[in-house]
Amino acid sequence: MLRAIVVLGFILAFISAVVFGGRWLEPADKTLPSADQPVCDLLEGPCEWQTNAGVWKVDLQHLGDGGQGEEYQLSVIAPTVQKRFLAVLRGESMYMGEYPVPMRHEGGDSYSVRFSAPLCTTGGEMVWRIDLQEGQKPLSEVAPIKLVFQARDHSAS
Repeated sequence: MLRAIVVLGFILAFISAVVFGGRWLEPADKTLPSADQPVCDLLEGPCEWQTNAGVWKVDLQHLGDGGQGEEYQLSVIAPTVQKRFLAVLRGESMYMGEYPVPMRHEGGDSYSVRFSAPLCTTGGEMVWRIDLQEGQKPLSEVAPIKLVFQARDHSAS
């Protein structure tokens, strides 16, 4: 009798895992950009999009080797004032952690920051995604596109 109860328990647990397992494996944070979002390469030119609040424009300039690696200048024009505005670098082609970079308010609707992108030790090329945040709140609902750029180790060439 006890053996039948244990077997029945395992069968019920297995069925529950099959039915509900997909939901348990879904990412908890659905505010991050999805794979089906259009991609905008920031080094190809500025990216802009329209929201209810107005036009957003993001531009990235490669500044060259600054001694600590390749330096970049990120500029954002936001239609609304952002408090604790961050650009968060996340590895797109390989997970290398998250690097929050505080944006500096330049006056009016302009923000900017100068940074060096970490380089991957297994190769000289790395694709990074830039996610905009206000403090801990991702602004991914504002950006309908995925902002990316490819960092290259120019000192190796």
